[in-house]
Amino acid sequence: MSNIQSITLGGGCFWCTEAVYENVEGITAVESGYSNGHVINPTYEQVCGGDTGHVEVVKVSFDADRISLSDVLEIFFHIHDPTTLNRQGNDQGTQYRSGIYFDNAEQERVAREVWATANAAHKGRVVTEIKPLANYSKAEAYHQHYFARNPGAGYCAFVVAPKVEKFKKTFASRLKKA
Repeated sequence: MSNIQSITLGGGCFWCTEAVYENVEGITAVESGYSNGHVINPTYEQVCGGDTGHVEVVKVSFDADRISLSDVLEIFFHIHDPTTLNRQGNDQGTQYRSGIYFDNAEQERVAREVWATANAAHKGRVVTEIKPLANYSKAEAYHQHYFARNPGAGYCAFVVAPKVEKFKKTFASRLKKA
């Protein structure tokens, strides 16, 4: 019997975040989506327009008996820049903001603890928001497992692949077994 939980994370482009978590031992599923905006079931084009209030997110499902929420969030703070407001690399706009979107009080508690550690490490510059998950919707099918299906695409080759490789070197002990 497994202890499957999920947390929703905004760390810039969801393709990058999804690609990393798909390699993590204990992660059972990763789904790209949109959350915390005011439009019901927005399209990618609407979210990219910046008027819906949504953030590109990944819903990370994990077996809490194999990886803790703290470890999931530690990885999160290492795979994106939590100190830039509404931006990750060349991706700019509120849809790329850094955020942890929780489902319950225990997740909020853990998120705030890990946030405080990351904030201390970044000398008080972390801008990652921590809020209850609201108005989540799954992204279009072509966004799911995007890097795995399109590794040679320009953005994937030059932005996603280096992020995945950096993760693999930094967190080698966390990689899924082949």
